[in-house]
Order: sequence, then structure tokens, then C-alpha cells
Amino acid sequence: MADDQDDSQKTEEPTAKRLQDAREKGQIANSREVSNFMIIGMATLLVATYAPYGMQGMSQALEGYLAHAATMPMDGPALGSRLKTLLGDVALLMLAVFAAFILAAFVAAGVQNGIVWSTESITPKFEKISPLSGLKRLFSLKSIVEFIKNITKMGLIATLGFAVVWPEHGRLMVTGRLEPAIAMGYLHDIVLMLLMAMSAAMAVLAGFDFAYQRFEFMKQMRMSKRDIQDEHKQSEGDPMIRQRLRGLRMERARQRMMAEVPTSTVVITNPTHYSVALRYEQGRDAAPVVVAKGVELVALRIREIARENDVPIVESPPLARALHGGVELGRAIPPAHFQAVAEIIGYVLRMRGAGA
Repeated sequence: MADDQDDSQKTEEPTAKRLQDAREKGQIANSREVSNFMIIGMATLLVATYAPYGMQGMSQALEGYLAHAATMPMDGPALGSRLKTLLGDVALLMLAVFAAFILAAFVAAGVQNGIVWSTESITPKFEKISPLSGLKRLFSLKSIVEFIKNITKMGLIATLGFAVVWPEHGRLMVTGRLEPAIAMGYLHDIVLMLLMAMSAAMAVLAGFDFAYQRFEFMKQMRMSKRDIQDEHKQSEGDPMIRQRLRGLRMERARQRMMAEVPTSTVVITNPTHYSVALRYEQGRDAAPVVVAKGVELVALRIREIARENDVPIVESPPLARALHGGVELGRAIPPAHFQAVAEIIGYVLRMRGAGA
């Protein structure tokens, strides 16, 4: 693509090839807010479903240690063994949490663009460490939009937190006087309400941000008419070169065709516009085969070669036109023309016999 073009020239929508090339390089429309929404949504789901079970398991794991804390042996091997068992129990409880958050990250990527594997984005590049490029990125329009978005997000989360927690501030002040199980259940409900409010807000923010990121990405991927022409040349080849190659292939095919004329049995003509050379050899051909054909100058050249090689030329305008338009090179004539061609070939063979 041309690098010496400004954005005003890029008025065309990106082609499928350009988007695919960008995808292979890891350049995709990606919204961080979608990932944040998935993580907060997963946290909400875990608090609503897994947290009670996890807290119960954690309580059971710690209960034995706390109940026998006074009599627990404190020597190195015994204490290490107990701590190892405790950490193992806690790790098993937390494993589901870690797996859930990893799943949320993959789902966020898959929802937006599918899973993209590319090392292009982590390949060291000078512009990534250039101070000048860093300053340009810092004060770019995209950075300003991201800054405003983050400030808005923080303000929204703070407002939601205040709206959820403030009505309960009186009860929160006395939770320390409640039974631990009752206090934990109450705090669980508060945290769940806060996460649900945050998830709803993040869903709206993620939708708007993904639309914006998609718009900016497609704008960045836009192409100029020259870009599209260059891409077409790269994928299909230069039109002039393709035309030249096509001409060479036609010329070689014509030369091979002309080389078959001296071995033909008869040439049927229009008499001036069409020429069709037929070959029929008993034991080799089940039916007469078209070995050369052409119109105008090609037809004239076929007749010249036929005369030079004493190949009989027979005028039959309807048959010449029919064979030229209905039979491909190297193919046997269809049964509909068997009688007409047989009469001509029989005539030619009788003339040769008489001449011999």
C-alpha cells in the first residue's frame, strides 16, 4: 500500500483481503470495556453462586486449625505439613475462581473478533520505544478519548457505589456487633448488589465502546482507489502482464495447431472466412478429429499450410461453419456430422487412390 497518501485520499471501504491481512498481524477492533464487562459479569456470577460455597469451604478448612490453635504443635515439620495442607485446600477453592476469570477473558476476545493468534503485536519495533512516537500517542485523539472514557467510567462506578452503599451505611456501621455468619451474609448481599449495578453499567459502556472501536478501526483500515488498484495487481497480477501472457499462450497454442495441419486428412472451408482441418486415420481415430480451425487470417494461414503440404481443401460452407462453432480442438466430430464428413473424406481418399 502506498504510504505517501493522506487520510483524505482514503475514501473506500477496506477490502476483505486488507481486513484479513490486518487480522493476521493482530490488528483488530478490540474494546477493553468488553473485557472489563466480562470480568465484572463473571465476578457477579461467582459472588451470586460460588461465594457461599467457597466461604463455607474456607470456613471448614480453617475451623479445625482455629479450634485447636492452643494445642497445635509448633515444631517445623509438623507446622509445615499443616500449612501445606491448608494452602492446598485454599488453592482448590480458588482454582475455580481463576479458571472462571480466564474463561471470561477468552469469551471477551471470542465475542469481539474470535480468537486471534499473532506475534506481530509483541514484535520489537523502534517506533514503540521512540520518545517522539510515544508523545504522539500520548497526545493523540485516541488517547484523549480513552482518558475521558476512563474518567467517566470511574465517576460512574463511584456514583453507583455511593448509590448502593449509602442507604445501607447505618447498618454497615453495626455489622461488627452481629454474629459472623449474619454479618458475612449481609456483606455478601451488599457486594452482590454493587456488582450487579456495575455489570449493568459496564454492559452499556462496553456496547458503546465496542461500536466506537469498530468505527475507528474501519476508518483506519480505509483505502484509497490507488490502494485498491495496487491490491488487485498484487492478487491478480498486472493487467498488462496478464494480457501479454494471454497473448503468448494463444500464440503458442496457434503454433501447435498449425503444426497439426500438415498431418490432417482434409481442410474444409467456407471458402474464405472459415477453415477446419480434420484428421482421420483408420486404427487410430474412431471418428474424424478437428486438429485446427480458425477464421479470417487464421483460416487463410491454415489453407496456405494445407496447400504447401498437399492437404486436400474442400469447400463446404455450412459444414465448415458448423464444425468451427460446435467442435473444440482435439475433439471428434459429433454424430450429426458423420455422414457429411464421411462423404468428403471418402471423396478425398478416392482422389488419392486415383492419383496413386
